[in-house]
Amino acid sequence: MKLYLVHCGFYDAEVCDGLYESHVNFFVSAESFEDARARAKLLPDFQNKRMHVDGLQEIHAVDGFRVHLEYDASLGNKTEIINFKHRDLAPKPQKKTED
Repeated sequence: MKLYLVHCGFYDAEVCDGLYESHVNFFVSAESFEDARARAKLLPDFQNKRMHVDGLQEIHAVDGFRVHLEYDASLGNKTEIINFKHRDLAPKPQKKTED
């Protein structure tokens, strides 16, 4: 498997009545560009926002380090990405209230 960045576009009706295209990137593991596109289209966020694929990148190395994917069955096919909010402008997660 190879690592792909899939650059997706979408129009969000809640922002300026959907006038402007927004973008998001997803990382997926896949065998080929075609497989990466298909896997991205299965993601719930992709489907919920009616996204389209604008571009794909196959990532071989970063800063002189080779990218090597190794399957870990203990992850149960989950994706783990650790985010760091550089600035405190991102919306805070909404707390769920019990009825």
